[in-house]
Amino acid sequence: MVKKSYIVIGVIVSLMVMVGCAKKAVKEEPMVTGKAGEKAWEKPAEERERAGIDEKSLQASLERKKYPGIEGEFLESSLLKDINFGFDRYDLTPKMREILSQNADLLLKNPGVKIQIEGHCDERGTIEYNLALGERRANRTEEYLISLGLSGNRISSISYGEEMPLDPRHNEGAWTKNRRAHFIILSR
Repeated sequence: MVKKSYIVIGVIVSLMVMVGCAKKAVKEEPMVTGKAGEKAWEKPAEERERAGIDEKSLQASLERKKYPGIEGEFLESSLLKDINFGFDRYDLTPKMREILSQNADLLLKNPGVKIQIEGHCDERGTIEYNLALGERRANRTEEYLISLGLSGNRISSISYGEEMPLDPRHNEGAWTKNRRAHFIILSR
């Protein structure tokens, strides 16, 4: 009889933990491709030229980086801007779409560049949850860049969850910086 009551208590506690840890649903926002549905590659050539960066400028912006615990070096460009997400979110705001549009213009002007999108989270949440959230952030970012005309074979994505924070502090300011999609250059 005592064993049965321990089992019942264990099941009740487990259910309470599962209900308490449930995450709220994230509202999906429809993808918007630009002003009045205009896609980046549909803009006139001279407008793309003004907005884009030439190969020489891109080359000058490249910087070699090493990540702790990961073999090899990676290239980053200060011209490819990160986007930052809200807490427990992976939807793209209008500001994020504008940044991604600028990144897409740069990449469309430099067709030999392949990128990897890294999905990152803050330290709150379980390791498994943050890896899944980071993956959703990277995938949403990739989908939007493809909707702007980039070929899917030029983009890959990976989630680091909470494992590679930009800011290692444990406060809201650091967490805001760490919830991001980051871009590295794989080849050019």
